[in-house]
Amino acid sequence: MANSTLVKFGFPDSLIRCYEHWCVLLRPAQVTLGSLVLGSTGEATSFSQIPPQAFAELATVSRHIEEGLKAFRSYDKINYLMLMMVDPHVHFHVLPRYRAKQEFHGVIIPDEGWPAAPDLSSGTKLSASDQSALRDAIIAVWPKD
Repeated sequence: MANSTLVKFGFPDSLIRCYEHWCVLLRPAQVTLGSLVLGSTGEATSFSQIPPQAFAELATVSRHIEEGLKAFRSYDKINYLMLMMVDPHVHFHVLPRYRAKQEFHGVIIPDEGWPAAPDLSSGTKLSASDQSALRDAIIAVWPKD
């Protein structure tokens, strides 16, 4: 079920939720608080290669992402970035965007690119315990349907 891209982003330890065609993971480097990776569970290396069922399921998954992150922390905007320059399988970096710095467990995570494009090089690496706590906090408010 997990391709090498999902494993690189910490699957299964970073798992928020798996769906039939997608997994949502906590991004190891928090560019903004609640940064996620939305990855295809298949082996497709271009967006056009994913099956029609994955495109259909993407509507539910993206709604869950936006509702779950909003329930965790009210963001101002949300960005979905599909870059695939290093990691080969279809995936998005999902970045909630904030006007103000955010804090979690005493760690300040600014949105360095606000109000322009996100600064992907500015990711904050959390301790293992803070990363687990953040993952669990997001899971606790994730939509159940």
